[in-house]
Amino acid sequence: MTPEIAQIALTMLLFMFLFLGSGLWIALSLLGIGWIGLFFFSSVPVEKAMATSIWQTNASWTLAALPLFIWMGELLFRARLSETLFQGLSPWLAWLPGRLLHVNVAGCGIFAAVCGSSAATAATIGRMSLPELDARGYNQRISIGSLAGSGTLGLLIPPSIIMIVYGVSADVSIVRLFLAGVFPGLMVMGLFMSYIVVASLINRDVAPQEIERMPIVERIRRSRGLIPVVVLIGGVIGSIYGGIATAIEAAAGGVIGALVLSAFNRSLTFSMFRDSLLAATRLSCMIFLILSGAAFLTTSLAYSGLPAAIASWVASLNLHPYALMAALCVLYVILGCFIEGISMIVLTATVVLPLVTQAGFDLLWFGVFIIMVVETAQITPPLGFNLFVIQGLTGQNIFKVAGATLPFFFLLLVGIVIITIFPEIVTWLPSTLDHV
Repeated sequence: MTPEIAQIALTMLLFMFLFLGSGLWIALSLLGIGWIGLFFFSSVPVEKAMATSIWQTNASWTLAALPLFIWMGELLFRARLSETLFQGLSPWLAWLPGRLLHVNVAGCGIFAAVCGSSAATAATIGRMSLPELDARGYNQRISIGSLAGSGTLGLLIPPSIIMIVYGVSADVSIVRLFLAGVFPGLMVMGLFMSYIVVASLINRDVAPQEIERMPIVERIRRSRGLIPVVVLIGGVIGSIYGGIATAIEAAAGGVIGALVLSAFNRSLTFSMFRDSLLAATRLSCMIFLILSGAAFLTTSLAYSGLPAAIASWVASLNLHPYALMAALCVLYVILGCFIEGISMIVLTATVVLPLVTQAGFDLLWFGVFIIMVVETAQITPPLGFNLFVIQGLTGQNIFKVAGATLPFFFLLLVGIVIITIFPEIVTWLPSTLDHV
């Protein structure tokens, strides 16, 4: 790496810490760093580069699915979905060792397919499940840990907002990314539920031992509100997988389905419709602004030659590809304690993606890998963002919450190792699209 490139890297890094540390919005920080890079280290007109890069990014037809999926989640969120989940899942999971603790995992898994946000998933399911579990005598430690860990599924299980952002940043098919997240998401849920089963068998005090006998007719009756939501989610994903609809068409169908379900359970009012639309608009605008800043920063870095120089420098170190993945895993876990997941991906994509490509990794697989790492960062003791969400729900000391979450933190690391050793878990389902 030449002294000139090192000076550019140091200057950009310094201003990044300065902007982010001052509390400036992530998007404005990215725009500011990009402006400094172009103004001081290139002869390219800043205004032309900014206009071109921002337009090219936001004019992407792929991004049209983003606000639609967000709106679908907002509609179902306001349709009392969390109550429906607990009431509908509990009769079917009570026979497993650990009993209703599994509702945390399964409930977060289903809500994740609607919401796409780990913090919102943990907060919404937690408001319903934690008081119920406490009242019934379940071990508070494992109740908190399973909720914090399962809340991270909001990033991985499709349709996922962060997957759309990564797909645009890495120029990877959104449809394939959605399919790539299905088996890893189910695998993580399986790891969490297996841990709860083992913990319950080892320690009988984890969950009450008495089992409530319930006729099959009563189980179905309690689940009647859950079935339409599961059918809607399955229809959205199934229409994409079956080639019936594109991601945008499936998202539009999901919005229509969410409106119908909301009307059916009498939660659709003008106030609810307006609030959901405004919330979806705010979140979409925030993400689009971050993507605009990242696109401009990418253009700035490209003109400076920094990404290519760093890629060449890392290549000269002759790191084993898995050593590179391990280093990136540590980097993202540390970053995730301070920066939100979407911002973290768009902030680092320009430098990281060339390194990953050069190391011979599939960008589709890497997308799921990095999302699972971001999931892990959300519950990294004691600074993970989800830990503070759970602390706000429970009022417990942050270190107690972090200790309760630690087993699920390690289970996520196990999941990352598994998809690294067996990448087919990620790539097999998307590869079947070639035969559909």
